[in-house]
Amino acid sequence: MISDVLTWLNDPAHWRDRPYASFTGIPSEVLAHLKFSSIAVLIALAIAVPAGLAIGHTGRGTSVVSTVNAVRAIPTVGLLVLLALLISPHFYGRTDLGYVLPTEIVLVLIAIPPILANTYAGIDNVEPAVRDAARGMGMTGGQVLGKVELPNALPLMFSGLRSATLQVIATATIASYFPLDGLGRYIYDGYAQHDFPQMVSGGVLVALLAVIVDLVLATVQRFVVSPGVTRRFSKKTAASADAPTGALRTTGEVATG
Repeated sequence: MISDVLTWLNDPAHWRDRPYASFTGIPSEVLAHLKFSSIAVLIALAIAVPAGLAIGHTGRGTSVVSTVNAVRAIPTVGLLVLLALLISPHFYGRTDLGYVLPTEIVLVLIAIPPILANTYAGIDNVEPAVRDAARGMGMTGGQVLGKVELPNALPLMFSGLRSATLQVIATATIASYFPLDGLGRYIYDGYAQHDFPQMVSGGVLVALLAVIVDLVLATVQRFVVSPGVTRRFSKKTAASADAPTGALRTTGEVATG
């Protein structure tokens, strides 16, 4: 089976579009998959981040977080079919929006809970003494949120973003339950045609895409989040921090302990 999957993936014919054979190549399907996923994640960010910041900063509406987390228990395919039955008749025969909208709604609902929960937790976990010190310096509520709470919450917020993105990429295969593109096309078509190498290859491509996107987000997180928040220092800084108080550098500068 592994050799058959590798053969399918290494076949040059599978990496280019063949309209005459009704076959879409891997690069095109990857782009379609990323389009569905990125739209859903961006919409979820626009909804969940402001809500999480407001709840964490004010301490009001914490029950909303638990309620939204319950959305994860909803069966995605069942919800997708229900929404399609309600929406698609309004667009039938004119555009793919009748299938795109239900797909995006389901993906957004999947992405919101981890982003909202981690944003709220990141703000809520900031030490009260840090907030008090900021207010003691004369900062307003908005300044405390933007300059103190938000930077400290970024690691947890990125964790929620990465979790949501992985879930969305894995679930975006449901777009191919309808006549839409995406890597799920190989899974559904392979199952329908009993082409198991194609079906397994589709799953492998989804997993690889998820890993690559997660690595990209991890790299972005490394540059965006302050080293002081993550306790990530350069070797030179770490050596200086470990040096005993009063020790002298070769330049004559006193090292801090």
